[in-house]
Amino acid sequence: MDQIAQLGERRTSVDDIFEYLREEILTLRLRPGDKISEADIAARFGVSRQPVRDAFSRLANLDLLLIRPQRATEVKRFSMTEITKSRFVRAAIEKEVLRLAAERCDADGAARLDATLAEQDRAVRERDVEGFGVLDITFHATLCEIARADFVVDVIMTEKAKVDRLCMLGLSKEDRMPELVADHRAIAEAVKAHDAERAVEAGMLHLSRLDRTIESISANCAHYFEPATG
Repeated sequence: MDQIAQLGERRTSVDDIFEYLREEILTLRLRPGDKISEADIAARFGVSRQPVRDAFSRLANLDLLLIRPQRATEVKRFSMTEITKSRFVRAAIEKEVLRLAAERCDADGAARLDATLAEQDRAVRERDVEGFGVLDITFHATLCEIARADFVVDVIMTEKAKVDRLCMLGLSKEDRMPELVADHRAIAEAVKAHDAERAVEAGMLHLSRLDRTIESISANCAHYFEPATG
């Protein structure tokens, strides 16, 4: 019984460390290229190094940490190759989601979209950048639910996670929340009007907003990106 309890406690420690570091990385309190010490994190949480290694491994699987033998672990820099691949996958999936959402949106779905937009308006008024990030996820998940394609939410979120830090830089430096809410509103209006082509057009414009951010950050913060190869 004691062994079972210890295993449960250990899983909780790994989860706590993982969530803490993930939040630090995604909100850019830990920046691309920053070094992270196993010993420091273990001391902070009062645990051995093994739970820290396990949490590091989970973060590495999300392309958020770079773990190298005999070298310091560091926050993963942005990869233009991974960004391009991620955006291609997400665009392909979201086009189909938007078409299905426009076809299947009912009164309940329309009300849910309106509710998420109202919350986004509040976040803009309060300049709540982190809260807006959560609401952005909710909006796209709601579209998947309306499309009856809940099964792709995890795929979209996985691909979205690969560029979330860029989005956060864009939001905090360029104050683009009002523009993104306007995009969401255009998507929602098209979906509620059952206009699939207009919904897709608005959705692809929304995804393209990151182009400007990538160009700006790569020009002004080149050290955040992996060196180009080939």
